[in-house]
Amino acid sequence: MTIEADKLKTASVLAFESKLANSDAIMMAGNWIDIKNTKANIWKPIEIVEKSVRGTISNRLKSSDPKFKDPAKLDHEVTKANIQTVDNAALPFDADTLKVSFTLRVLGNLSTPSACDKPDYQEKLASTINEYIEKSQFKEVSMRYAANIANGRFLWRNRVCAEKVIIQAHIGEETIEFDAYKMPLNEFPDSDEKISRLANVIQKGLIGETYSFIKVDAFVKLGQGQMVYPSQEMVLGNGSGDKSKFLYQLDGVAAMHSQKIGNAIRTIDTWHSEAKTIGPIAVEPYGSVTNRGKAYRSVKNNDFYTLLDNWIIKDKIPDMEQQHYVMAILIRGGVFGESGKE
Repeated sequence: MTIEADKLKTASVLAFESKLANSDAIMMAGNWIDIKNTKANIWKPIEIVEKSVRGTISNRLKSSDPKFKDPAKLDHEVTKANIQTVDNAALPFDADTLKVSFTLRVLGNLSTPSACDKPDYQEKLASTINEYIEKSQFKEVSMRYAANIANGRFLWRNRVCAEKVIIQAHIGEETIEFDAYKMPLNEFPDSDEKISRLANVIQKGLIGETYSFIKVDAFVKLGQGQMVYPSQEMVLGNGSGDKSKFLYQLDGVAAMHSQKIGNAIRTIDTWHSEAKTIGPIAVEPYGSVTNRGKAYRSVKNNDFYTLLDNWIIKDKIPDMEQQHYVMAILIRGGVFGESGKE
């Protein structure tokens, strides 16, 4: 059945489940010489420890504050002790290596949304997605997801200035090992044999050919007693005397949020206009990067919704790079109906 473009309307209810279902990551401590040791209990959980510290006032004061007009009051204000209670996580002094572990399940059937209230729109959308799959087989996006596992991007601050970083991807009985520091962060290799093997597993999962399940272990040699960086919980209340820093933990073990791991894996968008300057960003509908305070995909130009509507409603097929971007957003999952844009 042919659908006339001028009669087709965007679905008001449209949702996709994430096709990259990664777990939280737990953080363990051990020694570099044991990274290939499979014995149980070699790696010990890293515990979150609460501590109180007596710091100084270091935040910028408002110029409108009356204390600026009185040097004595200003000196008194900035010399007051800043008492804080915070969470802390570190390697013990008998361990030099951090181990970060998570799992990734790759799902198929992208052409079928989890919710869509307009059958004619769903038919056109499914046809478009299936045409993309037939042309690309998810090869490009799979290579990029695999590269972000291989380079250890998901370690975030834990990756910075470590002595060594090794990533192991376990697929069934096979283990693929990467030296993370030999893998680039700002570009994606076209012909790395080991990344291609890992990408092939992700690709088959997205196509729906096989059940794709990957266990990832990262080993980061930091040095005995060094701090590690679990995810930090958002503090909604900040009253006097309250603890100001909460670190994420699972059953008392330091951990990283699944959202933070997932964000790193999907940091594959080098198809935005400022990619040469800032490199890849996580695929987001408006290219938002919150820690930069900027959206790199402008509304009504190269944002996800404009590209999708032009493609599905107006039959304006985007170039292949922007097709990869649109499909990566659908793989990310979310609610994309027209009512959600208002």
